[in-house]
Amino acid sequence: MSRQIHLSAFLLTGPVIHSHAAWRHPETIGHYLDPEYYARTARVVEEGLFDFLFFADRLAVGDQMGGSRDTALRYGAQDATRLDPLPILSYLVGQTSKLGLGATRSTTYYEPAHIAREFATLDHLSKGRAAWNIVTSMNDSEGRLFGKDKHLEHDLRYDRADEFVEVALKLWRSWAPGALKLDRENGVLADPDRITSVQHHGEWFKVEGPLNIPRTPQGRPVLIQAGSSGRGRRFGARWAEAIFTIHPHLKAMHAFREDVRGQVVQQGRSADSCKVLTAVMPFIGGSEAEARAKRDKHNALARPELGLVTLASQLNVDLSPFPLSATLAEIARAPSIHPAAAEKLLMQGPDTTLEELGRIFASSVRVPQLVGTGAQIADQLAELFTQGGCDGFVISPAYLPGSFSEFVESVIPHLQRKGLFRTAYEGSTLREHLGLSALES
Repeated sequence: MSRQIHLSAFLLTGPVIHSHAAWRHPETIGHYLDPEYYARTARVVEEGLFDFLFFADRLAVGDQMGGSRDTALRYGAQDATRLDPLPILSYLVGQTSKLGLGATRSTTYYEPAHIAREFATLDHLSKGRAAWNIVTSMNDSEGRLFGKDKHLEHDLRYDRADEFVEVALKLWRSWAPGALKLDRENGVLADPDRITSVQHHGEWFKVEGPLNIPRTPQGRPVLIQAGSSGRGRRFGARWAEAIFTIHPHLKAMHAFREDVRGQVVQQGRSADSCKVLTAVMPFIGGSEAEARAKRDKHNALARPELGLVTLASQLNVDLSPFPLSATLAEIARAPSIHPAAAEKLLMQGPDTTLEELGRIFASSVRVPQLVGTGAQIADQLAELFTQGGCDGFVISPAYLPGSFSEFVESVIPHLQRKGLFRTAYEGSTLREHLGLSALES
């Protein structure tokens, strides 16, 4: 079979997605406190044969912009309010049968045993459809919520994350296949000889196992990651089976994918063992003019000041002292900007002004907005894919569930006719959907 596009639906368990206008949009049905809000979308994307949906997450309301949370809470910044995504995924298990289900959990503010138990349970309940989006968290606000004066330094967070994943993998592997017997006649629950004791003593963690949950249908969840810094890419190349990224055009997408694939090989893995999925926000109309009007209507609902609040939260820096006319190159040179934040700023274009980036963040948090008919969008995606820009796409909605409904009805049939997307699920687990090799026993 020819190389196929992989698709993920991007969601947050809150009113804002990459679009700060999503909750205000007149075509959004329901709201984030209603379970049907998520179920409705999950059913649509499963009908569209998506590989999986995943929930990004942040743990605290940021106060990086001028030391205040007022604007974030009043108007709805990206981290203003969120539900915990794991209970929602458990609910969606019963609303879907094939769709992969992923959620974000932080290696900085959880323990390996928390993650191992949560995602082993989800993988069992979903019969092999679970994915863990690994993050190290972003800012001091999250640290203070968990009793820390400061957020752990950038590279140290990834050092901790490396060991965190090592421990989680040991826990998931502690039950060998077939260890659970459930032999009612002889009264044998499990075979102790097939259950390994975990004795981990490292720099960050001291853990004694085994896990008290048997081996799961996939062996463990699929591992997803989204780090874009140099240290984040090295982490992703070591562990991730799918990497989510945001880039403005094909050249940048291609360079990122080639870099990741090269680093994956350096880690002793097959380049194809890690899928690179790039984010897009489609606006689809019966004509290109209609699609452009949809985009403009959406973007007009996004308050620019919220873009800067979200940007400050993501960078963990206060941007309020800088004039809106300042370029990102000027801001990156300021003594108050730490190196990791400067790196992220410069990736957005050194000549971009703070005002320009605030507007972009408000409407899409940098996710490229694609505009056109279903056929035109399909052509754009096909070009990005066939030219090596990605292995698939993370579809970020402007409103729910309509963005996904329009994509499923208007774009996917064109991708199928091009032979670039499945016409039916061929497997039952997320690992199978993504074409990943089975795990060793």
